[in-house]
Amino acid sequence: MERLCLDCGTAVKGRTDKKFCDDSCRNNYNNRIKTEDGLVIRRVNSILKKNRGILAQFNPNGKVKISRKKLISAGFNFDYHTYYYETQNGNCYVFCYEYGYLVLNDDRVLVVKREEKLWLS
Repeated sequence: MERLCLDCGTAVKGRTDKKFCDDSCRNNYNNRIKTEDGLVIRRVNSILKKNRGILAQFNPNGKVKISRKKLISAGFNFDYHTYYYETQNGNCYVFCYEYGYLVLNDDRVLVVKREEKLWLS
């Protein structure tokens, strides 16, 4: 059974566990894999950064109620966040770094900011 280089597809000669025909093909393959992974991470980080900026823009004083539509019209994406925080009352806050929100019963959202000493600990 002939083994083929994972990068260029030419026949590989040598050890039975060899995957690439030479060092340049190995480097090309690994760089391409890193770049593809990096694209996904950069896209997600970009969305998270935008969400954080929108929450910060609407919440200069630490706590504010705004409409969900207002966040959406500013470009906020509710599918991306960094973590959840559940209170003792059972309320579930969704955070994007130190800014978070709680979806209220009506079409309103309570936007909050965690205190820095809690966030950094």
